[in-house]
Amino acid sequence: MTAARPVPAPRLAPATSDPDTGGFFAAAARGQVALRYCAGCGAVLHLPRAYCWHCGGWDTGYRAVAPRARVYSWTVVEHQVHPAYPVPYTVALVELADEPAARLVTFLPGRPALHPGQELRAWFERLENGTVLVQWRPANTGDEAG
Repeated sequence: MTAARPVPAPRLAPATSDPDTGGFFAAAARGQVALRYCAGCGAVLHLPRAYCWHCGGWDTGYRAVAPRARVYSWTVVEHQVHPAYPVPYTVALVELADEPAARLVTFLPGRPALHPGQELRAWFERLENGTVLVQWRPANTGDEAG
């Protein structure tokens, strides 16, 4: 028997939506990658917050960005820290093509051949609890479906 994988449990219903990350997970459920922006000054708010620290505005929201990224950094995990994640696996930091200053983390099984700047494409992993995660894989895999 395998251990249960720890997963996020975002609140997506409008009345209970997480003010900081709910829009990201709602977009992922629609098959989109989205970032929080300030409607007043246009700043990218990453890490996402309802308040814009650039202009002081509260008029913020999410908008879709291209589902493309580049490898910024990565590490291969060789020591198992949770029974639901057999080793080896790779944790990578990716910078988004549309907004390179916004970096997201992804999980890749095994030891994929990665290099700095390598192009990645988003795919959307649907978890048992209904949450959809944005994950990334090399663009040249030929498997663009999520």
